[in-house]
Amino acid sequence: MNMQLLDKDLTKFEWQEIENLLKRQNKNITDDLEQMWYLIDLVWDDLGCNNKKLDWRKIKAFYSHPVWLLNGLFIEQHEISMAHRHAISNWIFENKFRKVIDYGGGFGTLARLIAKKDIRIDVYIYEPYPSKFAIKKIKEYPNITFINELSSDYDCLICIDVLEHVPYPLEVFKQMIESVKIDGYLVISNCFYPVIKCHLPCTFHLRYTFNTFAKMMGLEVIGLLEGSPATIFKKITDKQIDMLKVKRFEKLSRIFFPIIETLKPILRPIKRLISK
Repeated sequence: MNMQLLDKDLTKFEWQEIENLLKRQNKNITDDLEQMWYLIDLVWDDLGCNNKKLDWRKIKAFYSHPVWLLNGLFIEQHEISMAHRHAISNWIFENKFRKVIDYGGGFGTLARLIAKKDIRIDVYIYEPYPSKFAIKKIKEYPNITFINELSSDYDCLICIDVLEHVPYPLEVFKQMIESVKIDGYLVISNCFYPVIKCHLPCTFHLRYTFNTFAKMMGLEVIGLLEGSPATIFKKITDKQIDMLKVKRFEKLSRIFFPIIETLKPILRPIKRLISK
């Protein structure tokens, strides 16, 4: 994994930390994205984190680690990752939204793309662990602001690869929905798979049921945002979300998840046979 770092305005400390991480690359991994995942997992293990027994002191240190600065720089040099973010920012621009929030968009890449395309869009980044580098990078964009509290009048909320990192994703999703005004939109991309160790196994059942919960929580599923892995949802009701009902169905989702996973090898050939 070759990284261009000379023009990134890094401090001496940031430069040294990234250089140290790059020296720990696995020479047997040839795919750059998988190499990045490998380095993230190394730091997870270095800090003694466990994705089944969550120690929030260690996890906070993990999400504050320079490996996330490296990950942000990697994304901005990774063609596929940037193509996804351009697709999302173009959709935001085309829909003429005026107040947009990037939930968990700490490095600010997507926010900066949106801000460049239309200075009239107020872009907010909700991020509990913003790096000094990310804060520095948005200074040239007067229409971008880091925040740590949500309001309730966003035209559109974007959430890219966040919910698989939190132990109670549907409760966080509820907060997201409540922050968007009626007839507003949510653009959500999830990865409920064990790609990296900080993807929590307790969220994996949602790979099959997330859209069902979205409907249950007052959203219409519009469909995939072309050119990206994100799904577009529209908020169609301001009715209070019944979290007791949601939690009951969440228990069922958890129960059926291992059953579905066990049956998948059997069901796949049957599905192919039927579709012929």
